[in-house]
Order: sequence, then structure tokens, then C-alpha cells
Amino acid sequence: MTSFIERNKGIIEEYRANGGRMMGRWEGRPLLLLTTTGAKTGQLRTSPVTYLEGDGRYYVFASKGGSETHPDWYRNLVADPAVSVEMGEEKFEATATVLPGAERDAIYEKQTVVMPQFGEYQSGISRTIPVIALTRIK
Repeated sequence: MTSFIERNKGIIEEYRANGGRMMGRWEGRPLLLLTTTGAKTGQLRTSPVTYLEGDGRYYVFASKGGSETHPDWYRNLVADPAVSVEMGEEKFEATATVLPGAERDAIYEKQTVVMPQFGEYQSGISRTIPVIALTRIK
């Protein structure tokens, strides 16, 4: 069985090798690479994440595939909201902001329309899946 870290490493390598164009399971899905600073280690950590674009920001979802625990990248950006984003061949710095209450709910609902599995993720767990806005630093 392939570990989560090994699987993500393969996704990241394919993403970078093909300028963000993915094949197979990820083909046609909005995917970006999010680099955070490890909350415990201080090391840079890159994760492939699905996003939704709107209002000049990019929204990412700490779903961890419907797991009861938050992904490590979420804990990292809560500790340090300065992140790097790769979209295709473009790279930029951004600030990550965890959305509260109704604002979170509205964006999450939009995501479930685009990708219905996010509704399944949320209904299958007890935690509320955080929504994070990535705002480009000019």
C-alpha cells in the first residue's frame, strides 16, 4: 500500500513536470500546490490541494478526503499564514485566512456543487471541514 506522503510526492512530481496538467484521477480537476512552513519543524512542506476560485481569491478545503483529523498543511498555515502557491507554472506568495461561520458555509456549499464528494466528506465526519482563503500578496 502506498503511503499518503508517497502518493502526494508522485502527484507533485507529475504536476511540476507537466506545468500543472494532470492525468488520470486528477485530470480536469482544479489543483494547486500549497507550500506551508511546518509548525513543528520549520521546514517547507508542499501539498497538492483542490481549490475553488472566486472574488480574486483561491479557496482550499482541509477535508483530508473526509478524515476525522485535519491535514498537516492546515495546522501549518494556522501557525504561519504566509504560504506559497503554485498554479501551473505560476508561483506566488499568499496569505491564508481560515473563514468563519457563514462565510465558510457559503464557500463550502459552492464547492459541493462543483465537486459533490465534498458534501459526502462533510456529512461523514463530526468535525467541520475548514475553508481557507488564499489571498495573493501583490
